[in-house]
Amino acid sequence: MAKEFSRTQRVADQVQKDLARLIQRDLKDPRLGMITVSYVKISKDLGYADIYVTVMPFGEQEEAEAIKDSLKVLNNAAGHLRHELARGIKLRIMPELRFHFDSTIARGRHLHGLIEKAYRMEGEPDTTDKTDNEE
Repeated sequence: MAKEFSRTQRVADQVQKDLARLIQRDLKDPRLGMITVSYVKISKDLGYADIYVTVMPFGEQEEAEAIKDSLKVLNNAAGHLRHELARGIKLRIMPELRFHFDSTIARGRHLHGLIEKAYRMEGEPDTTDKTDNEE
């Protein structure tokens, strides 16, 4: 019988849960927007963990600026977060944390807008061809 989940996937799931809690509880930097840990990918040798996050800006802050600032804060705090993760997850090697912006939500919004636009355009009657054909 095949394993349902690999060890790296189980570790990634635990890192995602614990990291989301740590970011919310421990990081108090005002440049940090509302962060959601959307996906964690861990290398097979547990050397690196690529953490994909989404960022929601606060107030008047531009989205691109919020993403840049939040990633900078997270990457600067990676050592502290790694240390705190190691206290809760008993592994011989705790992966080095690398934070990335998860653009799948923005891409999904863009594609949804394109689909909506195409749907609206298809629903509009084409009046230019009907007047020429009726004569």
